[in-house]
Amino acid sequence: MKYTQLGRTGLKVSRLVLGTMNFGPQTDEADSHAIMDAALAAGINFVDTANVYGWGENKGRTEEIIGNWFAQGGDRRDKVVLATKVYGNMGADGAAWPNHDKLSAVNIRRAVDASLKRLQTDHIDVYQFHHVDRNTPFEEIWQAIDVLVQQGKILYVGSSNFPGYKIAQANEIAARRGGTIGLVSEQCLYNLAERRAEMEVIPAAQEYGLGVIPWSPLHGGLLGGVIKKEVEGGRRASGRAADALANTTIRAQIQAYEDLLDKHGVEPGEAALAWLLTRPGVTGPIVGPRTAGQLDSAVRAAELELSEELLSGLNEIFPGPGPSPEAFAW
Repeated sequence: MKYTQLGRTGLKVSRLVLGTMNFGPQTDEADSHAIMDAALAAGINFVDTANVYGWGENKGRTEEIIGNWFAQGGDRRDKVVLATKVYGNMGADGAAWPNHDKLSAVNIRRAVDASLKRLQTDHIDVYQFHHVDRNTPFEEIWQAIDVLVQQGKILYVGSSNFPGYKIAQANEIAARRGGTIGLVSEQCLYNLAERRAEMEVIPAAQEYGLGVIPWSPLHGGLLGGVIKKEVEGGRRASGRAADALANTTIRAQIQAYEDLLDKHGVEPGEAALAWLLTRPGVTGPIVGPRTAGQLDSAVRAAELELSEELLSGLNEIFPGPGPSPEAFAW
């Protein structure tokens, strides 16, 4: 496993990030623990979760599963760079009591303590804002974060689903306040089929020294060989992938993608992950395996070298938007 610095920090993280969103809803606790053990054995040290994972009546369940894994000992917590998130409504019925969601100082303090309890740890390495909060000023957010850093409850702060201008705003206000390192990472939707982050988000992250952590690297399974699986095994696409394939233009694009990779003898899902590892500013994509086999495939992708010919072919099939502002101004 290769490692890199997380943005401008001294923190070393693996170039694959273990996403845990499936732990609980789709993968039971025993299998989740086995996947985490296998990830650690493969050298993956960066684990990402969120307080809302588990969903519905089971919000927080994923953090509990991770906490129970840490409790098994074996230096598990010491070896892991732990990232979780705050913002979402933690009410099981979807109706949050006032100040029980988003990024007010009150909720940040409450959410950190609740996450620490579920995770069975005394600190969170990277605490991430899951979404922008348009009603809470960054002065208030950073004041709350400063207190938590001083208390040793969190070490670094990242963002998720932030537009470029909010990354800039957050870090400019942090710089003016002094003593606050500001955002060190941005977790955004980014993959071969969804490259809009290249226009504003990734340039802003690079300018301010944030590591980019792409989520949904296979775009809901669309880039994982979905047509091949449909033809060979009768496994129908579902969710985002099924909706996309209903569009004949997109289906033709995905067919061209799979044909190109078949020509080069590369598995589609592994190629999609390997492509992200070639992109400027990317720390590592989040892989969210439901099974040990899916984790093995992701680890192989981290070792995959894509030829210039293949990279050029991928870029022809999935052209990026181009740099900003040229992409929309000229």
